[in-house]
Amino acid sequence: MDTPITIDEIIFLANVPENLHASFLRVANGLHERAKYPKDKVFLMLAKMLNDPKKYAFSKNKVTNLAKTVYDLKKSGATISLTEDGKELLLNEETALTLVEKEPQSKNTFNLREEKLHYAIFGKEHIEEGALLQMETAVSLPVSVAGALMPDAHQGYGLPIGGVLATEADKVIPYAVGVDIACRMCMSVFDISPDYLKREPHLLKKILTENTKFGMGGETSRKYDESVMDKPEWEATKLIRGLKDKAYRQLGTSGTGNHFVEWGIVEVFENDELLNLPKGEYLSLLSHSGSRGFGGNVANYYSKLAMQKTVLPKQAAHLAWLDLNTGEGQEYWIGMNLAGDYASANHHEIHNKIARELREKPLRIIENHHNFAWKETLADGSEAIVHRKGATPAGVDELGIIPGSMSQPGYVIRGKGNAESLSSASHGAGRVMSRTKAFTNTTRSQMNKILQDAGIQLIGGDLDESPMVYKNIDDVIAAQSELVTVLAKFSPKIVRMADANRKEGRED
Repeated sequence: MDTPITIDEIIFLANVPENLHASFLRVANGLHERAKYPKDKVFLMLAKMLNDPKKYAFSKNKVTNLAKTVYDLKKSGATISLTEDGKELLLNEETALTLVEKEPQSKNTFNLREEKLHYAIFGKEHIEEGALLQMETAVSLPVSVAGALMPDAHQGYGLPIGGVLATEADKVIPYAVGVDIACRMCMSVFDISPDYLKREPHLLKKILTENTKFGMGGETSRKYDESVMDKPEWEATKLIRGLKDKAYRQLGTSGTGNHFVEWGIVEVFENDELLNLPKGEYLSLLSHSGSRGFGGNVANYYSKLAMQKTVLPKQAAHLAWLDLNTGEGQEYWIGMNLAGDYASANHHEIHNKIARELREKPLRIIENHHNFAWKETLADGSEAIVHRKGATPAGVDELGIIPGSMSQPGYVIRGKGNAESLSSASHGAGRVMSRTKAFTNTTRSQMNKILQDAGIQLIGGDLDESPMVYKNIDDVIAAQSELVTVLAKFSPKIVRMADANRKEGRED
């Protein structure tokens, strides 16, 4: 049985008032622990009840009494409203139900292979047991052909964060890509001395806050370049067409969780032809976010569809795949790649706005995806789909960015094309503590002390992204010396993240 449901998990769904916390917890954990409902079913039931409390208050069901309380509050004018996370839970459920009604599903049941594939582990001493077990399940899939685990790995859903999985060339696993499709790093390096941070910190902070927008429902009306919205793929499927307006409104915004936009100093260690920046220090802008609500909806829709089409043992259920020879597989592939283009444009929108306010053009822009699937040729010459869920592409002479935390440095790297790692590297430092534990095991004063000692200004942010919840980035980098060459070091100085709001879900 899973761990008990916490109030933090419930208020991700709705703005439940404090005086009802105990009632919601009693009902939720009664369903979860005594009725043996899985958490996702409990959350969906609560979301449906909160969306229509009258319906549930006047029908016999497992949440009738709670629904009556919520309905009475609503009649008195005190509505308990769903968060964006709760609304999207309902939207995705409606989408899946509509799909089931309109398209009878042909299911295929598969077992895991008895002998697991060998896979390379980098920095095993830094990786929790749960991530190792998840990776063992992933390489036991009948469609898996190779795998690797990066040193920042930690447990996720389906494939661990930091997991790399190659599958047969016509099989793609939506959950092995991840919910935040094409989560991405982007860095602009300016021909400005780092002293500018000391001379004009207020100006840089003002530019940062006025040209960024964070949060689950974050939108912006001011656009710099909206040409990505002209791509013909926006008309490819009904789902994509229905999400286009939302994607347009969110273009140029950042999510929640570990998404950020920050000013810092890049130190280039030596002249490198690929990096093409003279040795020295530069003012730089670094951002991390993905494909926003568009990518999240594509991921959720096709993950559920894959699990309907491909039935696997319980421990592997989230690793269900779609066949690229089918209409559903092609639809997901189009949606995933469009999310990649959109995520890139999203970063460029932010960087272009800020560069214009700074009145400077970048000397160099460096960027890379993680949370994506690529068609690649493996070392043995075979074709495969390589899923990198929280892993950075690190092919021969491929540039990438591996960030640390809000107080730790990040690194610009050149890939070595290591075959055992499937030409991959870590995508960050990796968590050592869940978000729930971070809220209970760390304090704001501890976080502020670390930031103050490091000379870092934080705008927004919360304890779930505190420096204490991450591994030491230098240990993680040292564990992948066979995978990458470090070319430059980025030190954050002014960090912008989503404002603390524990009623929202987290997007990363």
